[in-house]
Amino acid sequence: MKKSGLTLLFVAMLFVLAACGGNSSSSDKEGSKSASNVSSGEEIYQQNCIGCHGKDLSGGGGPSLKEVGKKYNESQIADIAQNGKGSMPSGMVDEKQAKEVAKWLAEKK
Repeated sequence: MKKSGLTLLFVAMLFVLAACGGNSSSSDKEGSKSASNVSSGEEIYQQNCIGCHGKDLSGGGGPSLKEVGKKYNESQIADIAQNGKGSMPSGMVDEKQAKEVAKWLAEKK
C-alpha cells in the first residue's frame, strides 16, 4: 500500500512539472502588451496554470481556483503563485507575473 501511494505521489509530481511548465519569455511579452492588470493576469494564467488548474479554474492535477479569492487575499495568492504550496512547485512564474495573476485570481469569489 505504501509503495502504491508513493508511486501515485511521484506520478502526480511529474504531471505537475510537465503540465504546468511555464513559458516566461512569452508571458513577459504578452504582459507588457496588456492594457489592464486583469487581462494580463488572465493571460499569465492561461500560459502557465491551466494545465493543472483547468481552463475554467475547476482544477484537475491542481485544486480548483473558482473561489480562491474567498480563501486567500491577493498577497497570499501571489506568494503561492511564486513560491508554490503543497505539490505545486515554486518558480512557475516570476514575482511580477505572480502579482498580476494574483490580482486576477483574487477577484474569484
